[in-house]
Amino acid sequence: MTDMTAPTQTFSRKRRSNWQLLMANRLAAAGLFIFGFIVIVAVLAPILPLPNPDITDQPNRLLPPLTAGHLLGTDHLGRDILSRLIWGTQVSLLVGISATALAALFGSVIGLVAGYARGATDSILMRFVDMLMAFPYILLAIAIVAALGPGLLNALYAIALVNIPFFARNIRGVTVSIRNREFVDAARLSGKSHAAILFTEVLPNVLPVIVITMSTTVGWMILETAGLSFLGLGAQPPTSDLGSMLGQARAQLFTAPHASIIPGIMIFVLVMSINLLGDGIRDVLDPRLRSGALDRPMAVTKINRKAKPAPTLENAPALVVENLSTGFDTGDAITPAVKGISFRLGKGECLGLIGESGSGKSVTALSLMGLVASPPGVVTEGAVYVEGKDTFSLREQDLIALRGARVAYVFQDPLTTLHPLFSVGDQVAEAILAHKSIGKSAARARAVELMERVGIRDAAGRASAYPHELSGGQRQRVGIAMALANDPDIIIADEPTTALDVTVQARILELLQNLRRERGLALLLITHDFGVVAQVCDRVAVMRHGEIVEQGDTQAVLTDPQHDYTKRLIACVPELGEGHGFLDRVRPLFQEARR
Repeated sequence: MTDMTAPTQTFSRKRRSNWQLLMANRLAAAGLFIFGFIVIVAVLAPILPLPNPDITDQPNRLLPPLTAGHLLGTDHLGRDILSRLIWGTQVSLLVGISATALAALFGSVIGLVAGYARGATDSILMRFVDMLMAFPYILLAIAIVAALGPGLLNALYAIALVNIPFFARNIRGVTVSIRNREFVDAARLSGKSHAAILFTEVLPNVLPVIVITMSTTVGWMILETAGLSFLGLGAQPPTSDLGSMLGQARAQLFTAPHASIIPGIMIFVLVMSINLLGDGIRDVLDPRLRSGALDRPMAVTKINRKAKPAPTLENAPALVVENLSTGFDTGDAITPAVKGISFRLGKGECLGLIGESGSGKSVTALSLMGLVASPPGVVTEGAVYVEGKDTFSLREQDLIALRGARVAYVFQDPLTTLHPLFSVGDQVAEAILAHKSIGKSAARARAVELMERVGIRDAAGRASAYPHELSGGQRQRVGIAMALANDPDIIIADEPTTALDVTVQARILELLQNLRRERGLALLLITHDFGVVAQVCDRVAVMRHGEIVEQGDTQAVLTDPQHDYTKRLIACVPELGEGHGFLDRVRPLFQEARR
């Protein structure tokens, strides 16, 4: 139920820039600085005061590092290793990046076309890819270079060709999972051509996969180029790369180990920095991670309260929420989602938390047990008392013990919260075993009993069914059975009937009411439907923009609302047979809100 005319409260939302996101990942930042330094030095090779890397000096051969005039020593022909290292790194980077670009271009096109077209096109393209993958890729590269002739250019072609299957397979898999998504179907219905859909709808979603595959493949390409050059099939004298330096120095491994160790270390550092940087770039390109979720996720919501309240509360009801504030860290500031929420809930009582979408109801529910994803979620103020104890002051293990045992959740969409690969009976039994030391057979029997209790017919048979084999109402009943598994004192139901038809909704509400009366449960019901509130709740709290604007007994609020926002919400509930009178009743309220 959305208030379309009320003034929108705005917050300062300054998203992290791509640079800030990359710097938030310390390993990626380290990879960036190391790789950037190597690239800069390699690019500046022509203007750096370095000796000619190809001039030999037999009298000064195999000089050790830190020799005057030769910082890293000389090789078996007296050539300066530092100069050859910098020029060789430039060649290795050029070949590796070029080969990666070619493999990514052709492999991604093959994967996109095969995954989107499917059918005969998919079969033909994938069989070609399978033929390439049937051979060990390094042996295939050696065979191609041997057929074309030794040289860096032929090595580049060979390495690009043998790496095409890695891109094609990865991109095809992602494309297949995306091609029938709802937004792609919507693009088809809008009249877009297949090419337009492929490159404007599908490609942006697979781009992070292409980037991370490229970042990993650049490292492989450099290693493969080094391997071919080590065998004499890549760089040919007088040109050198890191692999040829390693190969030429292998004969002096015991007499002058520095000649081979130095290029080996450079290969290792270069490949590692590229891989670390690639992971960071992948994260930056994924818009779902821009909320600050680049940091390591925490087991509980981050608590950063300015003032620490009392850890216990005497003579407290089942649930007490005092001045709760929760926000989301956007990098430069914390954007508030819930601000100063306070309410109490006693045993056997039902409190309805109502408001339009985005008002902060679900964030409030998740905050109570520290379930807001953190990062970026953070509790900035207030306390939540369960059994008189502040949940935010508890140890992690104590908080985990409360979840599912004393406080249970029923979520809005059970199809997404139930595990698709386990039967519903096993999942209910798992909820029992998480808190009770009983055998699996006893837990299974208890699970069947709970499923019968919530009204699932033939519970013993349906316990072996998977979530997709049940109707929406049955799945919601399974969710309620899981919530009841450990006889909780509090149930938090987050819009449990939104996706259900009216008949099933009525049955679920009746079930919750009966369980509340029989077990003395405290029920926090989150909804956007005043009809549900009138039917079930003893008291109601109205939320708007993360704040409770009105709270009181359900009948008092419904019959005599005090806040203008509550009046508009109630006015938006139509009555049967009202017809045009509904518009006549609502229009003055919205006109007044505009003024």
